[in-house]
Amino acid sequence: MTANELRILIAIIGAVVFALIWLFGKPRRPKQGRRTPVVRDGDPERIEPVFGDSELPVEGEQSELDISFSATDSDSESTEAPIRATRTPPKVAAPSRPPAGVRPDQAIERIVTLFVAARAGELMHGPNLVVAAEKAGMTFGDRGIFHRLISGKPEAGPIFSMANMVKPGNFDMLGIDKVQTPGVSFFMTLPGPISALDAWDALLPTAQRLAELMDANVLDEERNALGRQRVAHLRDELRAWDRKQDRNQIRLR
Repeated sequence: MTANELRILIAIIGAVVFALIWLFGKPRRPKQGRRTPVVRDGDPERIEPVFGDSELPVEGEQSELDISFSATDSDSESTEAPIRATRTPPKVAAPSRPPAGVRPDQAIERIVTLFVAARAGELMHGPNLVVAAEKAGMTFGDRGIFHRLISGKPEAGPIFSMANMVKPGNFDMLGIDKVQTPGVSFFMTLPGPISALDAWDALLPTAQRLAELMDANVLDEERNALGRQRVAHLRDELRAWDRKQDRNQIRLR
């Protein structure tokens, strides 16, 4: 074999080898729609989507693919907990307490009244009256008037109350500096949270204390000066009322 023939043979063999390398060394393209299973520790059946998947969601729609990616990051090994939006519960306003001196919803069988009236030609001034009422142990509350309450049981209702003699009978605390009145009325409604006689024994000294502080006079329900005879008569009436209530309760039992 001549030298020229040898060189031609070597060139042909080189060309064949280069063609084989080019043919078999070219990487294969993945088929459209194929999913490659990715096995992870503790999750052998999970199938990760491969780029080029034909089952992509339509824009604007959420699919299972979106959910799986939001639950697990397939391209990261980060262990950070996913951030979840939290909804702040609405604030609920605390229930407001009822004003002091609210009377229970029950029928009134009797009302006992006393008046504390200013001396002739004089008036009681609002600020002084408020201070005197508080010193006498009364509390401002329901209906804009003052009440004597049972210590520790304000929900039981007032033992007795004090109102303005001038209609509508309440005290405007926002304008108390301008309030002037000829007097106030003390009244207790029966039945009440305690016995009638006990309520009277609390009402009378309170009215007398207020009259002392305001330099005023205590009057009966007919606006006459309250004397001992009238006080004794009222006590007898209230004692009889209590006995009647006790008899009624025994019958009900």
